[in-house]
Amino acid sequence: MIPETRYAKAADGTYLAYQVFGDGPVDLLYIPGWATHLEVYWEYPAAVRFLRRLATIARVIWFDKRGTGLSDRVTAFADLETMMDDVRTVLDAAGSKRTVLWGDGPDGGGSCAVFAASHPDRALALVWWGAAARGAWAPDYPWGYKDAAVDEEVIPRAWGTEAGGADMLRLVGCPSIADDPEAQRFIAKFYRYSATPGGALAFQRMYEAIDVRSVLPAIHVPTLLSERCMADEEEGRYITSQIPGARLAILSECDDFPPFLGDQDEVFSVIGSFLHSVREEESEFDKVLATALFTDIVGSTEKVAELGDRGWKELVERHHAQVRGLLARYRGREMDTAGDGFFAVFDGPARAIRCAKGIVEAVRPLGIEVRAGLHTGECEIIDTKCGGLTVSIGARVAALAGPSEVLVSQTVKDLVAGSGLAFAERGEHELKGVPGSWRIYAVEP
Repeated sequence: MIPETRYAKAADGTYLAYQVFGDGPVDLLYIPGWATHLEVYWEYPAAVRFLRRLATIARVIWFDKRGTGLSDRVTAFADLETMMDDVRTVLDAAGSKRTVLWGDGPDGGGSCAVFAASHPDRALALVWWGAAARGAWAPDYPWGYKDAAVDEEVIPRAWGTEAGGADMLRLVGCPSIADDPEAQRFIAKFYRYSATPGGALAFQRMYEAIDVRSVLPAIHVPTLLSERCMADEEEGRYITSQIPGARLAILSECDDFPPFLGDQDEVFSVIGSFLHSVREEESEFDKVLATALFTDIVGSTEKVAELGDRGWKELVERHHAQVRGLLARYRGREMDTAGDGFFAVFDGPARAIRCAKGIVEAVRPLGIEVRAGLHTGECEIIDTKCGGLTVSIGARVAALAGPSEVLVSQTVKDLVAGSGLAFAERGEHELKGVPGSWRIYAVEP
């Protein structure tokens, strides 16, 4: 089943056709090289296998570049800055905040490279297939394209015709299927639907004008470059040397450029391994050392029965005001408020303890008592909120506390040695859902 084609409107009013498919753990924007047509792509079996497999490792977003496929036709093709803005337009429309960027060749890869350098906050990683930093040959870039004149003769004659299918397949880097009648019929339809011959010539000239070499040192996201042809290995090593920390994967020798041709198992082994390492690295970045504090009112059910709903509501509001005032004083961050309980985090355990003691004292004049518990450890950042085992331990420690008692784990006690805080041992406890036994201490007045 072909994914639904949607439209995103760029800042200049151009409509860009895009599709979203797959349910993998990361968002991945895929930009194939040259002219495209989102829906005709799904008619070639090898391409379908590739796209379906890509959808198992990522939520895939892709679009037809302006001037091609189902996107608006334009009188002049975009420069890289406009292409980068189009990337942002499509990602915004798809609701993608942090995205792996996969681009093919100088145009798809070049626009992804510029976006990654300009918006590192939006780019999770960069995959550059058939990496090429410049389209045309130059004395200081000997790997560039030299056959522009040949292409300008082939394109008007062969574009969109089955008779010219073999020439077009060779032109776009698919020699292994150039003599296959099915492939010739597919490529004829694909390019008829993707652009006119005049549009293709304009796109080819834009392709040849690309040069992103000056951008490469400014790319600071995890980057994987892939080369299939040994003749391109030197170019790949040059580009890799220009991008800080970039990796280069030299795949098995294959004369075909598109990733859907050749050994797909090898392609997905390399790409899958890279994405796994990126996700592991990202998960490490999304952790902070924090002290989790949990508090709740003791005997709240009885107090509701005593005061009634309205009286209880007024009491809880006064309690909340006291707690929030102390969180502000001790630089705690409120994470959640559930009924009469608070969950907050601190970047220092001593301040967290003093805040907990302050809360215990501040709410007594209201005729209530609270219990509190603290634990320090690595917290996972999930949608700006702290989560993970540290948070669970903090909640379990709080559940052990009695009225007006502040309990801490041994980790917290050890970290505040020398602070002047005093503790009384409360023994070892099994904490529900947490491995091992935990030594707990009460903060003394």
